[in-house]
Amino acid sequence: MKIVIAGATGFIGRALTEKLSASGHEVFVLTRGVRQRVREKNGKILVPWDGKTPGDWVAQLDGADAVINLAGENIASKRWTAVRKQEILSSRAETTRLIVNAIAQVKKKPEILVNASAVGYYGDVPEGVLTETSGAGDGFLSKTCGQWETEARKAELSGTRVVLARLGPVLGEKGGMLSKMIPPFRFFMGAPLGSGRQWISWVHRDDVTGAFLFMLDHGDISGPVNVTAPAPATMQEFCSALAKIMRRPCGFPLPGFLLKILMGAMAEIVLASQKALPEKLLRAGYQFRYSRLPEALEAILKRGK
Repeated sequence: MKIVIAGATGFIGRALTEKLSASGHEVFVLTRGVRQRVREKNGKILVPWDGKTPGDWVAQLDGADAVINLAGENIASKRWTAVRKQEILSSRAETTRLIVNAIAQVKKKPEILVNASAVGYYGDVPEGVLTETSGAGDGFLSKTCGQWETEARKAELSGTRVVLARLGPVLGEKGGMLSKMIPPFRFFMGAPLGSGRQWISWVHRDDVTGAFLFMLDHGDISGPVNVTAPAPATMQEFCSALAKIMRRPCGFPLPGFLLKILMGAMAEIVLASQKALPEKLLRAGYQFRYSRLPEALEAILKRGK
């Protein structure tokens, strides 16, 4: 396949482009890091774009088999001021709109657009199971995901199959939520955040890349897809498992009110609860490499040594 990918330099994007290239696909990476088209040694082709305006990159979508959009500002890198919230929202919705408009312009449309989203779409749901048919919640993350997905679905008007990959917190070495959780445990200061009862719909990064390839190959999958492991864990269970593998104590939970003081509105990231199950992937026959949390954490920590 010829695959065009935006947002390939992030934690998920790097692993995905490597997997796609290793699987024999022709990968075109839209990036701000080059001024002219460059072919790298691993076969990836870097194509300049600014993520804001049409340009020569649009031609790469003509005849492409698939487009994958992972572009968006890191939601946890800075405190959520009003300005920062707008940056997070616009970096997703406006960039997606740009890609969708480009798809509408080219003569031979891509067959599929896989657009990232997140389980934050569901808001804070302390009780009950969430599947792809569950409705949107409240809060900033839910609003952001809703607008993000709305822009992506407009590609269906061009006849392109749209998959909305609602990602849970992605686990892997040197990035993601574990990069912030491991250091406190390493220094005997790890503890659950909030009540500990909130659900975390985690997923191993290897299963994110595996699920993306699976969705590219299965034309019957469209619309929202929960890219989460089949066995979510509570915050308490997550921290206890991490502490056990690292041979460290698991401290008392940090109260939610304290996190709101320290993190401001960004505390929503760790305090919201979503028990999201990958119903569509399981029904379609995807087999998770890491379906249980202890095995996923152990594999990641072993690789990171």
